[in-house]
Amino acid sequence: MRRPWYGHDTGLALRMALVMLLLAALYLAFVLVLWASGVDTSLVVALAAAMLGVQYFFSDRLALWTMGAREVRPAEAPELHALVERLAQSADLPKPRLAIAPTAVPNAFATGRGPGSAVVAVTSGLLQTLDGPELESVLAHELAHVKNRDVAVMTLASFFAVVAQMLLRSFYWQSLGTRRRRDGNALLLIYGASLVVWVVSFFLIRALSRYRELAADRGAAILTGAPSQLAAALLKISGGMQRIPARDLREVEALNAFFIVPALTGSGFLELFSTHPSLERRLEQLARLQEEMERPR
Repeated sequence: MRRPWYGHDTGLALRMALVMLLLAALYLAFVLVLWASGVDTSLVVALAAAMLGVQYFFSDRLALWTMGAREVRPAEAPELHALVERLAQSADLPKPRLAIAPTAVPNAFATGRGPGSAVVAVTSGLLQTLDGPELESVLAHELAHVKNRDVAVMTLASFFAVVAQMLLRSFYWQSLGTRRRRDGNALLLIYGASLVVWVVSFFLIRALSRYRELAADRGAAILTGAPSQLAAALLKISGGMQRIPARDLREVEALNAFFIVPALTGSGFLELFSTHPSLERRLEQLARLQEEMERPR
């Protein structure tokens, strides 16, 4: 039976639009600073555009390649396919492709430009860590990301930071060959503008990333009708992460922003700098949702 979809988050949609608008304005101002400084950015912009095309249209393949994940057919993982197909029907989504990454790190992620090109990947460590209902809640979380279309927005938002890094490196090499005071002052202005762009982008992207995880948690809780199962899954995944060697965690850290739980040990990092809200905050939200669902109507 198809559940009404309440997981689409208007607050998330508004935040995604606002972040993209602010980033666009920020980078327009950055380009104006470059233009005023007499910098020829045509080559760098052309390379950045090419990178954007590759990242946007091949983001799913790049993510799977980074994890060493392989797409699996229904005959290879019939129960997993059946579970995802049922959840996709409930969320009114086309069934995404499925992939499994051979790593002990318990995790999952969704990637792709939109519902029609989505891929949901799980690790072998996750399949060994969670039971059936917990695994269902994690898959529902990833489908909520697909439904909310926030993966594509995060890909584009992160791309802006890549452009800034490319420009900064280009100007660094230019500065090595100049000795004139005027050029030095221009490069100092560019570096200052680059620093502002990087700092603002850093916090905008992370603020959006944290909210999108809370939105996906809500969507999963509504889709499955069992917030407590997702809470149990998050606890198991976080606990399992503590037992994974640091070397294995470093191998997958490139996808931390897209994982359901970042591949990190300990809790010493500030939530302000994290791509995810704290585990405590996520569990509190799920507990409130559980209480609401159990409340007599």
